Amino acid sequence: MRRFITPRAAGRKYRNLPTEADGIKFDSKKEAGRYLQLKLCVAAGQVRALRLQVPYKLAVNGKHVCTYRADFVYEGKFGARWIEVVEDVKGVRTREYLIKKKLMAAIYGIEIRET
Repeated sequence: MRRFITPRAAGRKYRNLPTEADGIKFDSKKEAGRYLQLKLCVAAGQVRALRLQVPYKLAVNGKHVCTYRADFVYEGKFGARWIEVVEDVKGVRTREYLIKKKLMAAIYGIEIRET
């Protein structure tokens, strides 16, 4: 049986559809949607210092292993405190991502929030 792939999904391993919001190109509609949600949270004063595609170098014993690029990094208000949040919009949790997630926790003590 032959499998047909729609033209827009051709070449996309996980069938995500690149999307643009506010003139910014995102890897998927889901990521663009989360960006728009976070912008509303910034306007409401629940989030501040929103940054996109923030790189973290992952090194073990002084040797560079790889780089993790967070979709979003921001400060979120939890009660009276502001806490830095590292967030990744996930459709598929690949083996590579799971390793990077563990390295982020081991090296920086950062737990990645998945949406």
